[in-house]
Amino acid sequence: MKILVINGPNLDLLGTREQAIYGTETLDDIKGHLEKKAKELSVEIDFRQSNHEGDIIDWIGEAKKTIDAIIINPAAYTHTSVGIRDAISAVELPAVEVHLSNVHAREEFRQRSYIAPVCLGQICGFGSHGYILALEALINR
Repeated sequence: MKILVINGPNLDLLGTREQAIYGTETLDDIKGHLEKKAKELSVEIDFRQSNHEGDIIDWIGEAKKTIDAIIINPAAYTHTSVGIRDAISAVELPAVEVHLSNVHAREEFRQRSYIAPVCLGQICGFGSHGYILALEALINR
């Protein structure tokens, strides 16, 4: 099984960005934890990050050829991107949306996800462990 892990805008700033909300782990730390778990579960992951919506849409479109499932933390694009939503819907791959913070306990605009309705589920509020939960959910579905 091969899983594409997509991280959206500003997640490259993890570890220094709003630590009270997002913690002190970097995106490289999260990648390391997820790669370790994927190896234990005999799963391959392709871990990516972009601040550009078009890159994310392209990656999702290309995934149909070689990927079995998607884990996506669309970050701010969660609340704005119909394009990412439509790409996930179009490829018809199982997907899980992940957020480090509990978006439902934050500002009102963060409580609306364009992405969640086209995913198997949404995991939020468990920090980087949410990625592990998403990986396990996809494997066990």
